[in-house]
Amino acid sequence: MNKESRVHKSLLNARVNLVFYFIFIILSFFSRKTFLDCLGADFMGLSGTLSNILGFLSLAEMGVGTAVAYNLYKPLQEGNKQRIEELVSVFGYLYNRIGFFILIAAGVISCFIPLIFKHTDFSYGLIYFAFFSILIAQLFSYFINYRQIILTADQKGYLVTGYLQGAQFCKIVLQMAIAYYWGNYYAWIGLEMVFGFVGCIVLNRKIDQVYPWLKASVKKGKKFFPQNKQIITYTKQVFVHKIKDFLLSQSDQILVFAFVSLKMVAYYGNYTLVVSRLSAAFDSALNSFSAGVGNLVAEGNKQKSMSVFWEIVTVRFLVGGFVVFSVFNLIEPFIGLWLGRQYILDRNILILLMITIFITQTRGAVDMFNGAHGLYSDTWAAWAEAILFLAVTLTFAPKYGIAGILAGKIVSQLLIIVIWKPIFLFRKGFKEPISKYWKRISVYYLLAIGGIVGASILFEPLQKAAYGGIVKWCVSAVEITVPFAICYSAALYFLAPGAKPLFVRLYRIVRKR
Repeated sequence: MNKESRVHKSLLNARVNLVFYFIFIILSFFSRKTFLDCLGADFMGLSGTLSNILGFLSLAEMGVGTAVAYNLYKPLQEGNKQRIEELVSVFGYLYNRIGFFILIAAGVISCFIPLIFKHTDFSYGLIYFAFFSILIAQLFSYFINYRQIILTADQKGYLVTGYLQGAQFCKIVLQMAIAYYWGNYYAWIGLEMVFGFVGCIVLNRKIDQVYPWLKASVKKGKKFFPQNKQIITYTKQVFVHKIKDFLLSQSDQILVFAFVSLKMVAYYGNYTLVVSRLSAAFDSALNSFSAGVGNLVAEGNKQKSMSVFWEIVTVRFLVGGFVVFSVFNLIEPFIGLWLGRQYILDRNILILLMITIFITQTRGAVDMFNGAHGLYSDTWAAWAEAILFLAVTLTFAPKYGIAGILAGKIVSQLLIIVIWKPIFLFRKGFKEPISKYWKRISVYYLLAIGGIVGASILFEPLQKAAYGGIVKWCVSAVEITVPFAICYSAALYFLAPGAKPLFVRLYRIVRKR
């Protein structure tokens, strides 16, 4: 795979992801408002909590997808169709077994629903219907949609995005109609299952068109599995990291439900919806480069890999700084205008949430290259991060609620994600002194933190003006974000080492168009 084709595919993935992002960011805010008004905060909290409980079962996937994708990079680069079919079949076989395990585990968990939701006003019939509808929608990925792994590894993730997100769009529009005209909980939930199935079927037909030679099957996977035990080795390592990632990124609503209230799950969910939608615009585009980075590392060109690494670091800090600054200064007036001031949370919660978002955004380059090198053997780090998170959360959440949960995230991520992970990458992946990393990255941190804090103080009057109505909010948003984006980008270009090659590359891409 040559450089041009890799860049072209990455940009195509990024464009498709951005198109769907802008569609969904508009749809999400309208749908959230409709659902809260027509179905109530308690029901939305119930739906979010059930999704998170079932999300925990997805840990049974144990990182099989990550392990198989890593093993697919080389045969895809070489065009080895036989090897590709073998690996996809093994993936299907493992996913089939995992799907049955999840089904059994969910059945066991369902026995405890009366204990988990003993204080809710909803009937157990509704809760069970929601639980199993969401479960079935998730299981389609394990029993039907496993072949999409080849699209992701082959940098054709735009097809996955197009078909699955298209089904998601239709589902949300119909759910809005059901909520507004009928307010029927059962019909609203049932659409989760229906469109989960439709999206999988349509995507599989597309895979048949793109890869007509791919005859992968669960039966073949069972046959080839004994010769591919190395996947299990990677899977065991990734699994520990998956548990940790779930605890830190997917357990928020469960913990808020446990330590605060079901209604507060919906209140906090409003904030995370805004943040996730804004972050998703950049994440979906940047994550489109993961397969390209995997192919780049597979080529073995260390100098080129290091250069691309610092370009991605620059992008991540650009995104992280912009997202955090924008959300911090605009989310409170936005929530007030969108849903009402009663939905605005304590300012300390917002500050802590922004710290976690900044870490999440800026860690992307290190995570991407660790994955491309197959560096998952530091399982001790995942355990340490999870233990730190739980220890801090269980200590402070009973007294401080959401703030205590976020404090647990920050402490654990600072020690493991910010400090340890780069050390691991430079030692085992790049095989370079870690001092080279700290010397450069410290400039990025100083520019980002200094820029966000300084500009937030400077633009505070504009932030207060944003409460005056949607038009004033839009005007304030432009007056706040545009100057910051220009000045912050310029500061990185002139002061951050390793940033100029990225801006040169972007300039050349724009000129070609």
